[in-house]
Amino acid sequence: MAENDQNNEQQAAEQQMPAQPMFAIEKLYVKDLSLEVPGGAEVFLQPQAPEVSVQFKTAYGQLGPDVFEGVLQVTVTAKAENKVYFLVEVQQAGIFRVAGIPQEALQPFLGSAIPNVLFPYAREAVSDATVRAGFPPVVLQPVNFDAMAQQAPEGDAATEAPPTIQ
Repeated sequence: MAENDQNNEQQAAEQQMPAQPMFAIEKLYVKDLSLEVPGGAEVFLQPQAPEVSVQFKTAYGQLGPDVFEGVLQVTVTAKAENKVYFLVEVQQAGIFRVAGIPQEALQPFLGSAIPNVLFPYAREAVSDATVRAGFPPVVLQPVNFDAMAQQAPEGDAATEAPPTIQ
């Protein structure tokens, strides 16, 4: 009997305590991967090195209570003299469990934490795709997703960043 009272008191105390913040990765996956070499073999004969541009876009949505899907989209375009050498687009996604974060802090937290987790996987996918297409690997430089999240409207952010071709 005393044990039941002790359990009830413990449960009541746990319900009164604010929930501890929790962030967990449930699943990581490539949602979409696209590689185009529109010029075909001709681009490999071009003497001029292409100019590479990189764009990032992040988004997230709620799947259920405390469960969110986040997507980091990376678009890499290499072109010279209006000829596209290659175009790589990766949508790296994940399912995340998030709890105990106040509603007013949730959007900035998701806008920062989710792309920071997804970025290394997207970076690897971009590098691998460019190598498989016969080009030198494109190594994406680190991105300040915290700053992006602060500037973006809720659930969406976009920016450009410099790549490195090795």
